[in-house]
Amino acid sequence: MSATGLCPFCALPSARILLHNDLAVVVRDAYPVSPGHTLVIPVRHVASFFDTTADERSALLSLMDAAKWSLQTELEPAGNNIGINDGPSAGQTVGHLHIHLIPRYLGDRPDPRGGIRWVIPENADYWTEAT
Repeated sequence: MSATGLCPFCALPSARILLHNDLAVVVRDAYPVSPGHTLVIPVRHVASFFDTTADERSALLSLMDAAKWSLQTELEPAGNNIGINDGPSAGQTVGHLHIHLIPRYLGDRPDPRGGIRWVIPENADYWTEAT
């Protein structure tokens, strides 16, 4: 829930929805970290990926595939990061599950190695020898 008590993903305007099926929707992130940053969200208000049903997981992954191909056609990213912040200690700020599909582009970071490992920076770089 947000500070106002309303879930922003339960009250999405239909104009924001890019793709959908019976159990999930796709929208662009309101605060994108890269061009095309996309969210895949279950229709049912559920906080954790681990509380989704098998049918919801299938619907989410099906839309993830469709969103990836749409982004590939539209923006031609060189790669993607896929991530879920599951629980407040993992950085979840909206209590409604959402999967981030973050397109990546050549040169968007000087060294993109490690990708999502950088959520804990001091443990991310395992490839550089300690001096």
